[in-house]
Amino acid sequence: MSLVLPLALLLAAAPRTEGKSEFGTREEAQALVTRAVAHIKDAGAEKAYKDFTEQDAGFVDRDLYVVVYDLEGRVLAHGQKAGLVGQNLLNLRDPGGKPWVKERVAMAKKKDRFWHDYKFLDPVTKTTLAKSSYCERVESTVVCAGIYKR
Repeated sequence: MSLVLPLALLLAAAPRTEGKSEFGTREEAQALVTRAVAHIKDAGAEKAYKDFTEQDAGFVDRDLYVVVYDLEGRVLAHGQKAGLVGQNLLNLRDPGGKPWVKERVAMAKKKDRFWHDYKFLDPVTKTTLAKSSYCERVESTVVCAGIYKR
């Protein structure tokens, strides 16, 4: 019996990623933030933050996920680490020593939309990588989703 037919059947049954790469893109990060901001406005902050933090609510896609901070550095929602919700991370530093939360909050106080660069643990590869997050200020919060630079 030929191995070609069983292999073809296996490949045909494999889940499709709809043309997506293994990792999120800048455009996808921006689209996720746009969708998250709309969800906050439509559903209210409490419901939206809960949805952003849950893994199965549609706001986590591969290595893309939503995070929300207040302008004092407190985590309001986190799509990868629910345990961080409620914690003030203002003085947290990345592996390079950069106080990235403090920097993000300062940027959000000055700009409605921006990209922010720092280092962070990639949830897919479990390694520390350079990361760039797209952020939008919503009232006294900042809503972000980022890509890892590979």
